[in-house]
Amino acid sequence: MKPYRLARVAEAVREVASETILYEMHDPRVKQVTVTRAEVSGDLQHAKVYVSIMGSDKEQSLTMKGLRHAAGFIQSKLARRLETRFTPVVTFVLDQGVKNSIEMTRLINEALSQGVLPSAHVEGEGETPPPPGAAEGSVGDDAEDL
Repeated sequence: MKPYRLARVAEAVREVASETILYEMHDPRVKQVTVTRAEVSGDLQHAKVYVSIMGSDKEQSLTMKGLRHAAGFIQSKLARRLETRFTPVVTFVLDQGVKNSIEMTRLINEALSQGVLPSAHVEGEGETPPPPGAAEGSVGDDAEDL
C-alpha cells in the first residue's frame, strides 16, 4: 500500500478520535486527554491512537480504562468517516512524550537556577561583528586617510 494513503488514514483516525473524545464522549473518567498521533497497520486492520493524559498515575489509569471502554464507540464514528472495506480496530496507547519533555524542561531550569550548568550567555551578544577582512582598529585608520 502506498505510504501517503496510510498517512491520510492515520490522520483521519487521529481527527475522528480527538473530535469524538472532545465533543461526543460524556464519560466522567475521560478528561484532560490529548490525542498526539495515530498509527495504522499496512492492511488497515489495526490503528494505535497515542494519547497524552495530564494528571497523576491513578487518574491516567482511570482515563485509559475509560478510553478502552469507549474504543467501540470511537471505532463506529471512524467507520462512518472512512469508506474502506474494514474499519481499523482502535487501541489506545499512553504517550509519555509530552510528560517527558515537561520533566526535562523542569530539570534543566532547576540545574540552571542552581548554577550546575553554565548559562547560555554568548560573548559579544548584541554587538555587531566587524566586516570580513577588517582588522581591529583598522576602521578608524581608514577614516583618517580620507
